[in-house]
This record gives sequence, C-alpha cells and structure tokens, in this order.
Amino acid sequence: MEPWYDTFNQIQTFIPGRQSAVYPTGPAGFVYPGDEGIARTLSPARHKFSPRVGVAYVPSFSSGLLKSLFGSEGQSSIRSSFGIFYTAVPGLSAGIMYSIPPYGENYLSPAPPLFDQPFITAADGTNNGQRFPHTPAPLDASPTSPGTSVDWSRLLPINGDPYYFHDNDVPYTRNYMVSVDRQLATGTVLTLSYVGSQGRHILVVQPTNPGNPALCLSVSDESQVAPGSATCGPFSENGVFTRADGTVIDGTRPFAPNFGSITAQRTVGHSRYNAFETDLRYTGGHGGFLLGYTLSKSMDTSSFIGEQVNPFDLDATWAPSAFDVRHNVIASYNHDLMLDRLFGKQNGWTTGWSMSGITRVSSGFPVTLYNDTDSSLLGTFGNGVNNHGLDTPDYTPGCDLKINSDPVKGNAFNTDCFAIPALGHLGNAPRRFFYGPGLINTDLTLLKNVALGRGHAVQFRLETFNVFNTAQFYGAGAVDGNVASSTFGQIVRAAPPRLVQLAVKYSF
Repeated sequence: MEPWYDTFNQIQTFIPGRQSAVYPTGPAGFVYPGDEGIARTLSPARHKFSPRVGVAYVPSFSSGLLKSLFGSEGQSSIRSSFGIFYTAVPGLSAGIMYSIPPYGENYLSPAPPLFDQPFITAADGTNNGQRFPHTPAPLDASPTSPGTSVDWSRLLPINGDPYYFHDNDVPYTRNYMVSVDRQLATGTVLTLSYVGSQGRHILVVQPTNPGNPALCLSVSDESQVAPGSATCGPFSENGVFTRADGTVIDGTRPFAPNFGSITAQRTVGHSRYNAFETDLRYTGGHGGFLLGYTLSKSMDTSSFIGEQVNPFDLDATWAPSAFDVRHNVIASYNHDLMLDRLFGKQNGWTTGWSMSGITRVSSGFPVTLYNDTDSSLLGTFGNGVNNHGLDTPDYTPGCDLKINSDPVKGNAFNTDCFAIPALGHLGNAPRRFFYGPGLINTDLTLLKNVALGRGHAVQFRLETFNVFNTAQFYGAGAVDGNVASSTFGQIVRAAPPRLVQLAVKYSF
C-alpha cells in the first residue's frame, strides 16, 4: 500500500539535522525523494498480512432452560468473527503536495504586517523580503544533478508544511463481533450483538516545531526587550526579539529561524469502539419492520487528519470521537394499504398503495472545544490540512454545564465553566467530553403502483422528510465550541426543516 508520490518528486519530508543532497543549499532538515533512504513515496510501501476468521454455530438443546432460550434446532444461531483490515492513506493527506518551497510558495508573515505592505512587520518595520513572483525549482534535481540555483533566502522561513513522515506504517483496524439470532415466531427474529474495533497506526497531524512558551514569556514584556523591539505573544512564535541585554532571539521554535509552524503526518494515532446492538425484525405478507437500538462509545486520539495531536504527549488528546453517538434507536417499516378492504371494492384506485418510513431517535454528537487565541504560545495554527490549533479552553472542574438542547432557552451549555487560559498554558479542558442536542426525526413515503401490462408499470411517490417539521439542532458543529468566538456555546446550526418531494418511476 503506497503513500502518495509525485511524478517529478516534488514533495519533501523533514528529518531534523539532515542535509539534503538534492538541494544542498537548502535548510537542514528538508529532504526529498532521491536523498539517501528517502523513497519517492517518502515513507516506504509495506506489505501486510490481513487474517480474517468467522465461526457460525447452530445450538441444539432438547430440554431445560437452554431449550427455552435457544428454541428448537434451527431457531437460533451464534456467530463470531475477527479480522484485521488495512486501509489506504486518507485523501486529505495529499496536502503535502501544496505549494511548499522550493516547488511553490506560500507566505506566512512572522508577525502582524502592514496592510498595504504585507512583507513589512507592523510593530518594528522589519522588511521580510518580497517573495513573489516565485521561480519554480528545476524538475530534474537529484543528488547527481543538485538544484543549486534556488534562492532560499527568499523562501525562508518555511511555514505551514504538513509533510508526510519518512517512516509511516499502514493504518489498520482489528474488528471483532459476536451475535446471537433467535427466531421468536414465523417471520420474527431477534438479534443481540457485541461489536468492537481497535484502530492502529491512524494517520494524524502532529506539530514538529512548536514554540517554546517559556522563551516567549521571557521577552513578552517591554521591560524585557530593547527599546523598539517587538514583544512576544500569541501568533508571534516566528518573530525576532531583542532582549534588553542585546541578545537576539530569532523565533521561539526549536528549528527557527528556517522553519515556522510545520507538522508531521504520522501514523501514531489509535482508536477504540465498543457497541451493544440489538434489533427485532419482522417480515409478513403485507409489510414488516426493523427496530434497532445501539449503545456505543467511540474514543480516539484524533477523529480525522485535520485534528492535531499533542506534540509532547500523544494520549493528551484522547477523547470521545467527533462522530460518537451513545444512543441510537432506528425503526424502519413498510405496510401495504389495503384500501380495497376499507372501501369494499377492488379496482385501480384502491389497489397498489403502500406506505414506508424511517423514525430515528438518537443522542447528539460531542461538542468539540477550540481555543484559537494561541494562548499556549505553541503556535499550532492551521497549516493547509487543519483549520484549528491544538489549544483548548480552561475548564473549572465540577462546574455545572447545564446542558440545553433548545436555543430558545439560551446556550447549549454553561459558558461560565470555561475561560481562555493564561499565557503559556495549553488549557485543561479535554477536546470533547460532553454532548450537543440529539435527534428525533421521521421520514415517510406514500407509494402507488400502477401496472400497465406486458412488464410495464408506473410508481407514484410522495416523500416527506422530517414529516413533523421538528426543529433538529443536530449534527457536527451544531454547537460552537470555540472559546474565542462571539457565539461560543450557542447552537448555530440546524438540520433541514420539512422537505416534500414528488417522484414518478417508470419500469419496463
């Protein structure tokens, strides 16, 4: 299973201290396909073994309690399975191919710039250099024909590089289940199941070059810097600061000044899912139904590649998955409407009618908490793959969250329980630990089938979604969890209202 590659090898990875032979005049750390040990896919392709096993057993008991539980022979079955399933690299990870020097250019100012002169730092007038137009690197650079013509002085510092780690593994899950089926009556089956999975080597984004909060705080006050020097604070990890004793600090990151905010796409994430599932299925001559209930819990270090993980402690971001739904009840049903019996006559107007529907009642998704103020001074802001940093708010332990699912009554939770942390602190609130509004919804369809003879038929459909027009404040991002937002804690999104559509289907 290969990771991404580029026809002309115009991708790169980062290995601290390594000097590239492909671009020998470039900054130490950036290496490319063709450099020693670096494949065209950056990380090597790996061969894997994917075993799967399943067992099915039909119990047979002649008497006693087990006979009562499992019924006669053939009325019950027990099934179990285990398998390892590998997966491809997520498509969003192709962000490694966006404009990264020397192949492209995206400029991130090291400090807030002037509006009309975006390469000039507003605080002290530092000229960071004109970066455009960009001169592309040669397509044939290699250790034997190195790209020495690149002017790296115009490209540094490099910011926002979501590079693919040079020694990644293949993501996989271990899936396992056990279920019991029991026929209760003719056409009626009850199923009880346990389903579980464990994700391993999940591709996540991990900051490689976070800022040093202590170093930033040491030059955060005007009394700590020389006259005219900028002071360090949120989003200024790439800045240049002069101490009162004349010492110059060119960025607070370990690989400054050549590199700013860079992140590794690494296969170090993991997840866990456990669920109890039960469903009751009935099929009869004029209809049927399926009633299912799932009680589940999904946990992970990162729910998708856009969520960064802690650079110092991977498990610090272990939390409920963004898509975790604890309780989920779904009923689907269909029934033939025997209008001929109701009206006492059978003709083209009273036959061929049926109704079907789906009703769902479920708990809500977790509220994801953000703190986009960079109060941690780590500088883990967006990089082209993710839109949010690592920071979360501070949470007051034991505070009553006062969860609310009706926006008429106010916020979805008690925002007084949260605050922006003091400078230099990451925030003690987990990424997710409580849930937003749930869902109660019914969709119905009314059908009329008309036979035209010789294999031809027309079906008329009246379909209604959210038939009772219930306000559904449900879905990912329904609640604003960004403590820096003016709508923090508010319900800001709703599912669609009642939708009605008509359709005609012709079969021949």
